[in-house]
Amino acid sequence: MSRFDEGPSGEPGRWLQKAPGEDRVTVLLAAFEGWNDAGEAASDALKYLHKLWGAKRVGVIEPDDYYDFQFTRPEVRLTSNGGRKVKWPVTKIAKASIPGTDIDVVLVHGVEPSYRWRAYTAELLAKAAELHVNYVVLVGALLADVPHSRPIPVTATCDDDELAERMKLQPSQYEGPIGIVGVLNEVALLAGLPTISLWAAVPHYVAQAPSPKAQLALLNRIEDFLHVPLSAHELADDAQAWERGVNDLAAGDPEISAYVQQLEEAKDTTELPEATGESIAQEFERYLRRRGREQP
Repeated sequence: MSRFDEGPSGEPGRWLQKAPGEDRVTVLLAAFEGWNDAGEAASDALKYLHKLWGAKRVGVIEPDDYYDFQFTRPEVRLTSNGGRKVKWPVTKIAKASIPGTDIDVVLVHGVEPSYRWRAYTAELLAKAAELHVNYVVLVGALLADVPHSRPIPVTATCDDDELAERMKLQPSQYEGPIGIVGVLNEVALLAGLPTISLWAAVPHYVAQAPSPKAQLALLNRIEDFLHVPLSAHELADDAQAWERGVNDLAAGDPEISAYVQQLEEAKDTTELPEATGESIAQEFERYLRRRGREQP
């Protein structure tokens, strides 16, 4: 039995509990470009879900009060009629209903702001309240000493005691500098919104975007938490091609090749059998969900 099937109703995904009188549950997923987004894996994961579920924009956070435009510069783009239009770094808020489920998602994607983070997160959560958000899933990616040739680790933490117990998650033990994702995590919890944070570990020696293998790892965890099938065949092909490309680059540099081998040995030594078994079980559950969705 999946750990997400543990509600009193016995229905899949019942860790997402509806508010009294509501017939649907709304989950906010947020990612921010910049310091919180190694290899752009987190923001690319949200862009993928935006396209997959056909999300429609329902709001923005205007940039004037929150950005240093000499650091986060606006861009000029050509329009379809040959004109020119300035594109400002707004935070986009879009909403979609996941087909075949009672789950709505609010997708928040923007660049980490330069100023007034408390005011920014307060404005964002005010918009979340207007959209009747029940849960928050924060998505990030960081650089780490992990090998590209092994499954990309994704750490899931939860600082909400009740949700953490239901989901069998641990609170974050991190101390040190944080980005807007960390601030939003605290403010969402103070607002009474149960919040989960997902962080993918991107190999630091291949930190440039895109990072499709890390993006796919994040999508797999989102799929597990929402308990919905995600079609990601093309992205899986991209991840395999990315790994082959890094293999070729490493093979041409003895120092990098030796370093990757060292990381692989360290990873394989510390990998626990229980963790490996859990990974296999999760992958099998994903297969069953996708197979059920694909069958007529």
